[in-house]
Amino acid sequence: MSLSLIKADTIGDFLSRLDDTFSAVGDIFLTGETTHVSEGWRPWTTHIEFASSVRKDDRAHFNESVAMIAKEMGINVTDEFPGEVIPLPAGFEDRSRDLSDPLDLDFLSVRHFDPYSIAYRYIARGLEQDYQLVLAYLDHDWISEEEMGERLEALLPSLSMDTIQQDPAEFRRRYIGLLQMWRANAMGHTHRMTPV
Repeated sequence: MSLSLIKADTIGDFLSRLDDTFSAVGDIFLTGETTHVSEGWRPWTTHIEFASSVRKDDRAHFNESVAMIAKEMGINVTDEFPGEVIPLPAGFEDRSRDLSDPLDLDFLSVRHFDPYSIAYRYIARGLEQDYQLVLAYLDHDWISEEEMGERLEALLPSLSMDTIQQDPAEFRRRYIGLLQMWRANAMGHTHRMTPV
């Protein structure tokens, strides 16, 4: 599949087509760079990322619809529930966020996945670009350092080699590294996701 650059209007077009083709009730939660592009924090991404929730009986049709539309548009699409990768902090369902520019769809509800859950998911993976994604959430006040720390203390006991292929101590080291980047940025340094 091609690596077409995906802009905000591409995301809207994909979701509109999915709404028309799937024609059933479901929930779409944008994640990662897709959230950033949708909200205008960055101009483009290379694939659409989201988590979906549909009735069990509709799942096959939903997956077929996603694959067909992605192929027609020549874009890469990933449907991944963050809870399959890392335990999610309590109350994540209630922390999804509305789109700043809501879509007019007939069947699908589209929101952003809980930014705290997404931040922990990317910290666990620990790549440079993952940290930049989390820093953007901090820059735009979608998450706070204080609340991240509080939720982390509650989350750490559920982390294990089985859930995220790393021990809690390694996760904590990555988290501390992220905070050091964030504090350096707050002191006047910029990271590559910050508009200058």
